[in-house]
Amino acid sequence: MSKYKADDFFDDINFTSIVETIKGVYTSDGTMSTLLDFERVLDESNLYAFRNWDLGELVAGPDIKKYEVYCTFMYPLKLMPDPRGAKRLLTVGCSVKFKKTKIKVPVEIKDPGDYKPGTHYPKMTEREIWLIRIQMPKDLMNDIREGSIDLAGQTIDLEELDTAYEDDLDKEGNETEEKQDQGQTGGMGGLGPMGGVPPPLPGVM
Repeated sequence: MSKYKADDFFDDINFTSIVETIKGVYTSDGTMSTLLDFERVLDESNLYAFRNWDLGELVAGPDIKKYEVYCTFMYPLKLMPDPRGAKRLLTVGCSVKFKKTKIKVPVEIKDPGDYKPGTHYPKMTEREIWLIRIQMPKDLMNDIREGSIDLAGQTIDLEELDTAYEDDLDKEGNETEEKQDQGQTGGMGGLGPMGGVPPPLPGVM
């Protein structure tokens, strides 16, 4: 995982560092768990409702500090994420930094001329990209993971809220069944002595 500096954290990102970042995520359960918590906050904040935010590739992080976690994502130049999404993150306590830059990546191998002379390594080509670093408070990640949110100054347990909704749905379903049973047994709403079925007309039977 890369170590962020005050001003030049973007300069540490290159193709080799990106490969190391991805390798670190897949070989560390703790890193994967942190990344899942990080992504969960992004999802709960409705970030992906804004254009292009779901297209980001993780290129650095998660870098875990005492009180916050940092992740940097890469986007093609023409697919810059909607800045209004960053504003959404600011409202929940995150900080976001954008940088337009270039990165060298391997070319797609189509013929021998795509290799560096005398090697089996592909040539490199330069691409323009956006790098976006998100700084997220650990407390926010913990709140989302534990299933609680602060709403109008009051802590709401999301699991209890889900249970309450399920109880209401069960209650509503039971009431519906009771009404149906009453209609079939001649209770409220019955139409005749046979329990909801009117008596036969003379000469019909």
